[in-house]
Amino acid sequence: MILSFGYLILRQTLQLVILLARGGHTNAVEVVVLRHQVAVLRRQVRRLDLEPADRVVPARLSRLLPQARWSAFFVTPATLLRWHRNLIARRWTYPRRRPGRPPVTAEVRQLVLRLARDNPTWGCRRIQGELAGLGYRLAASTIWAILTRAGVGPAPRRAGPT
Repeated sequence: MILSFGYLILRQTLQLVILLARGGHTNAVEVVVLRHQVAVLRRQVRRLDLEPADRVVPARLSRLLPQARWSAFFVTPATLLRWHRNLIARRWTYPRRRPGRPPVTAEVRQLVLRLARDNPTWGCRRIQGELAGLGYRLAASTIWAILTRAGVGPAPRRAGPT
């Protein structure tokens, strides 16, 4: 019993010496990290469920602590590094565009249908050329798809029997 009590006193004394030898800045950051962890863990019922703000705080504070001190965090160093990479990626990436062609506006769709209705002998290529002259760049296949969806037949049969 006296031996275990002596070990406990020696251990506490060594920890006190280590704390005094370290700088105040590192201790302050470690205290902030531990307080944040306690606040997060108090909110949990079963499983550790971190919100984005809970991930940001350790990721930011990990940059202030030396990597040898990351044992104070409640997650592994690999997880901390992944959170930090994601934090940087969200900061420096731009919204991605959707793949494929941009959608055709309703105005252009109505213009295609009007050109086909007013000029029954024009085919998809002729309508494409006229739209290019007006400043609209559209593929002939897109014009064909618009006409087909609207129920407009091919050019020679559009005006009636030939």
